[in-house]
Amino acid sequence: MAGTVVTKSLSWEIGNFSERKNPMASRQFSSGGCKWYVTVDPEGFLGCDHLTLFLCVGDRNSLKIGWKRRAMYCFFLLNQSGENLYSSSGQIRTFCNEASGWGVQTTVPLTKLREKGFLKKNKLTVQVFMKVAEVVHQGKPTANDMLDFGRFQITASQACRFAETIEQHPDFAVDVIGKNQELKTAHKDLLLGLIETLSKSPQNLSVAELSSARSQFTELTEAGFKLDWLKPKLKEDSLERKEALPDGSSVQELEERLKKMELTLCDLEAKLEEHEKIKSAAAARVYSFEFLDFFITRIFLSCFSISKH
Repeated sequence: MAGTVVTKSLSWEIGNFSERKNPMASRQFSSGGCKWYVTVDPEGFLGCDHLTLFLCVGDRNSLKIGWKRRAMYCFFLLNQSGENLYSSSGQIRTFCNEASGWGVQTTVPLTKLREKGFLKKNKLTVQVFMKVAEVVHQGKPTANDMLDFGRFQITASQACRFAETIEQHPDFAVDVIGKNQELKTAHKDLLLGLIETLSKSPQNLSVAELSSARSQFTELTEAGFKLDWLKPKLKEDSLERKEALPDGSSVQELEERLKKMELTLCDLEAKLEEHEKIKSAAAARVYSFEFLDFFITRIFLSCFSISKH
């Protein structure tokens, strides 16, 4: 953001803030050839106690396929007297059809904002300063476009799920930030796959999926990801999956049975292969004897013919 001039695009005054319960959206404003708006959830986004602000594209359904906007922006929170309660660091984000909104979690707790007397006259003002640096009106579909997100490279189609993970667990990847980008990308894909698997109901999880989820969880924690928040869900799914099995067997018992069956199958395949080799060798010997018998018969007949003459 250094050296970039951003201008005030929105000043939004929210009255009776402490009494608000439902998510709110600002009026729309224009910038970079499209409409924008800001959302605020006074109950906390995904249960978070800190106020979260989202900058969103407002008319994405009317935009053409492959549209993109790369925007630089920052938020300010002010009280009724114009005192600055919070200002975000400058963000640079690419907005597209799959990632049409980006959020900023403030350092201001909602409990603080609701304290009597903290907001003068119970009014909160949200300001947005921004500049749209790049505009693409139409292009190829953007689902596979790579976006920068918290030092991770993600595809646009992964943006919502990854943003939700970051919002709920902002420190989950602190210990892996400095690692190789390709390795981080591979682990990020693994994590999103794990989250998607665990989002299914236990009854819809196969034994193989649950076993794979445990392996992925172990691999990611060993790589430095903090996934304690996934451990209860993994345990819960394992227990419920066990209860869902008709014979009361545990997943581990079924896996052991499966391994034994695989070993038995391998043993049978080996014996079958050995049997086929023996059968082939026996067939070869029979053929040899038949050929030898035929050869001797021909010699005998030849000798008998000569003796007659």
